Amino acid sequence: MAKPTIAGVGRPVRRVEARTGAQWHRKAWPYRIPAVSALLADGLDLGQATVLVGENGSGKSTILEAIAEVYGLNPEGGSTGARFSTARTESPLAECLQLVRGAGGSRGGYFLRAETMHGLFTYLASSGPSFHHLSHGESFRAVLEDKTRDGRGRIRPGLYLLDEPESALSFTSSLHALAILVDLLADPGVQIVMATHSPVLSSLPGATIVQLDGDGLSRCPWEDLDLVVNERYFLADPGRFLRHLR
Repeated sequence: MAKPTIAGVGRPVRRVEARTGAQWHRKAWPYRIPAVSALLADGLDLGQATVLVGENGSGKSTILEAIAEVYGLNPEGGSTGARFSTARTESPLAECLQLVRGAGGSRGGYFLRAETMHGLFTYLASSGPSFHHLSHGESFRAVLEDKTRDGRGRIRPGLYLLDEPESALSFTSSLHALAILVDLLADPGVQIVMATHSPVLSSLPGATIVQLDGDGLSRCPWEDLDLVVNERYFLADPGRFLRHLR
């Protein structure tokens, strides 16, 4: 049976692009990262679900964090109302971006990022239930389910940003998280942007997959992603890869 949703809302964000009049030093970090440079030059259209994949340092988290800031979400995680902060480590990219909002789209949302989960849980415990008693993976799934639904169990429309959630998840838990995301996307008012290294999570049905590399930003089918191809090769013959590491 289909779960109840709040109908009548559109997509929160249609596009991310350089802010009109913004200036930046092209050779300075993070603007020299090819994906960031491409984003500022050409912008990025967002579907209902967009998955960012790429190697460490390719700019996935930097871009996701900046989108969160411009949208009004706490860059360390949480909702638009979250006010906790540990240390200001965010890049200045948000100052150079603007969002093209969807007509009638929700202004709500949530940002979950693996590297700041402990601080987010401590903040949440100050005014509500604690997630610290759960394992990393269990707590991630619990927060994801808790923050995407209202008190009556209905899906909350809004923008949900997920930064490398697989760091907290086993293979089985990744499948469960994928099922939660699929369920959320049944509501047209929900929008997901996720940065991941996971072949499982990047297979999110219907998602636009954007690969970040030395050439910038490019759409890529799931089966052609470097992370999928390389993991297949590794699982087929781990010894071959290990011999090259010696």
